[in-house]
Amino acid sequence: MSGVPDPGNGRGDRRDRPQRNRKWAIPEAGGALAAARRRALALAGPLARPIGSLVAVRTQAPEVVLTFDDGPEPGGTDRVLSVLSDHAATATFFVLVDRARRHRSLVRDVLAGGHEIGLHGMDHQRLSRLPSAVVRTLLASATAELEDLLGTQIRWFRPPYGAQTPVVWRAARRQGLTSVLWGPCAWDWLDRPPELLAAQALRGLGPGAVLLAHDGHAGPEDGADDGPRPAFDRGDLVRRVLAGLDERGLRGRSLSDVLATGEARTVPWFLR
Repeated sequence: MSGVPDPGNGRGDRRDRPQRNRKWAIPEAGGALAAARRRALALAGPLARPIGSLVAVRTQAPEVVLTFDDGPEPGGTDRVLSVLSDHAATATFFVLVDRARRHRSLVRDVLAGGHEIGLHGMDHQRLSRLPSAVVRTLLASATAELEDLLGTQIRWFRPPYGAQTPVVWRAARRQGLTSVLWGPCAWDWLDRPPELLAAQALRGLGPGAVLLAHDGHAGPEDGADDGPRPAFDRGDLVRRVLAGLDERGLRGRSLSDVLATGEARTVPWFLR
């Protein structure tokens, strides 16, 4: 097989292809009117802000945001952490709380490695299909349990499959969470050779891009139906991606690390 994974085959169709591939031009806000609007929104509180999700960071630094979903998972998270350590890279891990509860040592390892943790969900159910009351309850419970497990507040939330409605967005905001989606994607829920997945992941990567990858694989026990577990070594894939970043003069960093010198880029929920 040659080339990169075909997003039109297999589970690519169920993962909302437009969300993973479409590129959006984000207009720059400026002028007195925009400044006044920003001040008014800040005074109005978080629930009055535009319904949008972070998709990239405006930055001049040669840094890419590395994100990993669906963990923690033995045999995946630990291998990813080892490679990140070898390259002095940091990342943001969006975890499933049911898994974090079972694999607390891996959660501690993520934090000990200088990485950050965000919420992916109590499990991997598609929240956009659930009643609003259920969504609010699930996100409130998941946030509280994850923060209790970590001993600190969390900032970031990534809805499973990137599936988001105003109900999901507002439920996350009520918990003080910012919704985070992505730009380039590794398509690593597909069982393909790591070199092909790495080539796909590196497409379109530049300063401030948010890369979606995975340190685990959600299955029926997580409320997901994403097919067989891939057999490739996730550590090998991450090693290839980081080598590609090195060749481009880029560094892999967590979202908070990149935002330390940059500014969030967001799009309205209905564009994703």
